[in-house]
Amino acid sequence: MALSTLGLVYRWGQRVPHWVPLLGGRSIPARLVVLVALIGGSLLVAVCLYLLLNSMFHVVYRGWVGIGRDEPAHPAPGWEMLRYYAPLVAWGPLVIAVAVDYGRRALRRSQSATVIKSFASGTGPEVTQTS
Repeated sequence: MALSTLGLVYRWGQRVPHWVPLLGGRSIPARLVVLVALIGGSLLVAVCLYLLLNSMFHVVYRGWVGIGRDEPAHPAPGWEMLRYYAPLVAWGPLVIAVAVDYGRRALRRSQSATVIKSFASGTGPEVTQTS
């Protein structure tokens, strides 16, 4: 997910790389990219909200340890672990913001391409020369 997030910002996220067989050089549909990014960002926000609400209200008190039946329950990590997960809390809203910006830039590119095509075909607005 981290590399796809970078693809929203950098130019290489707009086209499939040339070395990919059968798809190399094709442009990536902007609507699909924005949709996937918004879903991913929303899922990250939902996971962070679940973790926050679970730590406050203990919806799930203890999870499966996965070591053995006789293994004692491990204590829940304290607030000192927050410094490690703080970037995860910011990642979801930032992905959503970057996806909205990517969609706005893609819309601007498609509108400018339409204007350029209309001028090239001669169907654009009339330009008169004055001498």
